[in-house]
Amino acid sequence: MKHFLDDNFLLDTKTAEQLYHEYAKKMPIIDYHCHLPPQQIAEDARFKNITQAWLYGDHYKWRAMRTNGINEAFITGSASDEEKFLKWAETVPYTMRNPLYHWTHLELQRYFDVQEALDGSNGARIYETTSSKISSPDYSVRSLLRKMNVKVVCTTDDPVDSLEFHKTIKADGFEIPVLPAFRPDNAMNVSSPETFAAYVARLEAASDTEIKNLDTFLQALKSRHDFFAEMGCSVSDHGLEYIQAADYTEAAVRVLFDKILKGTALSPEEQEQFRSAMLVWFAEWDHEKGWVQQYHLGALRNNNTRLLEKLGPDTGWDSIGDFTQGRSLSKFLNGLDKNDRLAKTILYNLNPSDNELFATMTGNFNDGTVAGKVQWGSGWWFLDQKDGMIDQMNTLSNMGLISRFVGMLTDSRSFLSFPRHEYFRRILCNLFGNDIENGELPADINWIGKIIEDICFNNANAYFGFNVK
Repeated sequence: MKHFLDDNFLLDTKTAEQLYHEYAKKMPIIDYHCHLPPQQIAEDARFKNITQAWLYGDHYKWRAMRTNGINEAFITGSASDEEKFLKWAETVPYTMRNPLYHWTHLELQRYFDVQEALDGSNGARIYETTSSKISSPDYSVRSLLRKMNVKVVCTTDDPVDSLEFHKTIKADGFEIPVLPAFRPDNAMNVSSPETFAAYVARLEAASDTEIKNLDTFLQALKSRHDFFAEMGCSVSDHGLEYIQAADYTEAAVRVLFDKILKGTALSPEEQEQFRSAMLVWFAEWDHEKGWVQQYHLGALRNNNTRLLEKLGPDTGWDSIGDFTQGRSLSKFLNGLDKNDRLAKTILYNLNPSDNELFATMTGNFNDGTVAGKVQWGSGWWFLDQKDGMIDQMNTLSNMGLISRFVGMLTDSRSFLSFPRHEYFRRILCNLFGNDIENGELPADINWIGKIIEDICFNNANAYFGFNVK
């Protein structure tokens, strides 16, 4: 019987162990999509205790605690940090077979050398042990990035963001590039005239542009796109239910812009026209600059309106959606490709029933100009667990080239989440190791080891053009 979380955790065979320990383990990390706050990196912040690093903003843990019957006071409420941690410690044993159980103990081991399983009986002691470490200079956020051998971080930023903290990080000479990623979803949010008007005002201030019509609106956004590029950005991102690809004319979109700016609500059909046009314009700008564009598709957000109104978005009320993805995604990508304006693209789906759809869609637009030009991204959000990763990698192997896959990302707000890359790498090595031992792949360890290294680091390094060592 294997021991929990030992050196060969998730590795079923000797070949899998060899692939992980000799090839995957040593590879640096490129985290090309996350939600880490750049202010904390700029300030090289230190956390006062483990709760601040672990439980502030982690809606994965919050959902588990609520499901375990924990009162909201101990989750997002007024309880002390120690009390919140102790309630999480009580919850951990009930998360068995949820990825949180693995992630929790991987993080305790890798960052704090805590080898025991966390539960209510040892929670107070582990709180003291981990908090005394994490409050020290050796555990500042920059030190945490170094500890995990991170080579690049791409944050997620709105066009109106000043990027002042990215400037500070660069001016400090921090050796790990922390680059912005352009996420303009708010500029397409025309569901409410009031919300849109407030965003236009912020965009005017950020771009120093008076926005009177569609032309000046696009001019302001393009100036921010250019500014992000000056700050080292080479990645964009969208988080959408599905790609909107309605037919539109520029003249019609001009009328829609004037209408909503004057405070008149747009119909659902008009909103879709507006968003469809904006997606194309953003994609064309990305292509002009040689950026990589990412599309995270399929989340049904903000389901619990009662608690959303109380706690706000991104607090744990989102789920997998069942949107129709194929036809509009094809129409959007084909329109860009037809005009030779399709940038390197990564597609992520949240509904596992769309796995084969997404895996085969990417192959429609790989044209031989770039290895893996259009990628199917790693298991995302509810799918970045063992089964989700295995399903994604098996489907990609069957319908594309896993050898050209750009690998894992954290998509996280926590500086303690980087062992998720290790989790992914162990699962990856186990798949290849089992195939070798089953005689389904040749025992060419050098070549397969190279593929492992490429998926873990080299492919992303080349694909995004980071060229870090």
